[in-house]
Amino acid sequence: MIARRAVVSGRVQGVGFRYFAERAAREVRVYGWVRNLPDGGVETVVEGEEEAVAVYLERLRRGPMGAKVISFSSEDVDPRHYTSFEITR
Repeated sequence: MIARRAVVSGRVQGVGFRYFAERAAREVRVYGWVRNLPDGGVETVVEGEEEAVAVYLERLRRGPMGAKVISFSSEDVDPRHYTSFEITR
């Protein structure tokens, strides 16, 4: 199991990005959370099997229709052993 934190910026608020992330997480069976940031970006922490996490993050790089991802960064973090995926705010 691996865990990654990612921050996405661009036109990512007001376009259903968090719901897109939640759906992607459930489809690939990863766990964690996603939230809007005050600066207009979106942050997520996700954990699961390495391949599933990679697929989830690749979907976020593209984003939903209506979004325009300008920057994407990710880093390893310590696993917290989440049991679900939530939109936190």
